[in-house]
Amino acid sequence: MSSLSHPKTFKAAQITEKGGKFKIVNVAWKDPQRGQVVVKVQASGVCHSDSATVNQDIPGGLPRTPGHEIVGVIVQVGPGEQRFKVNDYVGSGWHGGHCHCCERCRKGDFITCENQNINGVFSDGGHAEYAVLRSEALAKLPEGLDPVQAAPFLCAGITVFNSLRHMDIMPGDVVAIQGVGGLGHLSIAFARASGYKVIALGRDSEKKELALQLGAHVYVEDPKDHAAVLQQHGGAKVALALAPDGKAMASLVDGLSVDGQLLVLALGDALTIPMTPIILKRISVRGWPCGTAQDSEETIAFAQAQGIKCMTETFKLEQIQEAYDRMMAGKARFRCVIKMD
Repeated sequence: MSSLSHPKTFKAAQITEKGGKFKIVNVAWKDPQRGQVVVKVQASGVCHSDSATVNQDIPGGLPRTPGHEIVGVIVQVGPGEQRFKVNDYVGSGWHGGHCHCCERCRKGDFITCENQNINGVFSDGGHAEYAVLRSEALAKLPEGLDPVQAAPFLCAGITVFNSLRHMDIMPGDVVAIQGVGGLGHLSIAFARASGYKVIALGRDSEKKELALQLGAHVYVEDPKDHAAVLQQHGGAKVALALAPDGKAMASLVDGLSVDGQLLVLALGDALTIPMTPIILKRISVRGWPCGTAQDSEETIAFAQAQGIKCMTETFKLEQIQEAYDRMMAGKARFRCVIKMD
């Protein structure tokens, strides 16, 4: 196995009990197995989906180190590794590997693998000085790309870019973006760069200027006006439902065009949708589960070509609880990222 020198132990932020707080612990070094590499983490994004581990919404076992927006440099590769080598600059997101043999993998649809690994959920993730990652889930990153900028693209960025490009939509069509937060601010930028007419839907006037700077053609500040304004523009062909509130998501249905698509990208409570517009307008409800390593590379390539930047706040590993709490409270502007020393 090719490797650089490494410590016997390293620091990691662990969740040790359901609903508990992060603890900074020392964990023992583990050499990578076949199909794995060890990455010295440079940046790790703090995502709302980290709560799936904290609260065990997806039971992956504890103790566990969360983190699925991981950027760093390979310091050791497992036996027989062909594609990656020591010193490669790489990243890995929510998709942490696939089994290659289930029905979904046989179709090449790795993101829906029946035995999918999820970084930070079923295996330890990036909120640590080092991370053991599966090589099929690694994206090669461009040299010189700021790791703090790169990290959020591996979940937040890929979620909005990869989902939008798979919808039934053409340049010039109306795309509605619900909110101007962590996902919303990237959604506006990606949608504008893709040639859509972008209408940002807020809750007040506070983020109007920012939304327009990011690329929104129209900003609607009063939720009571969202559907009506969308219909004035012909209706949204796609509405990105980003509020973790089923009622707020469902309210977008009245603003959709014929054959409109409600694209649900945020985890929240139950979604109850009126049947009449679903039937009369042939409306569909879609979801999209992030993407593979190849999708991550394409997301970052598009963002670089279009000059799309993520708005971030940086924290040290020892500040992980502060970063997580700030993100969960909706106070981050707009993605919290752990930056390693």
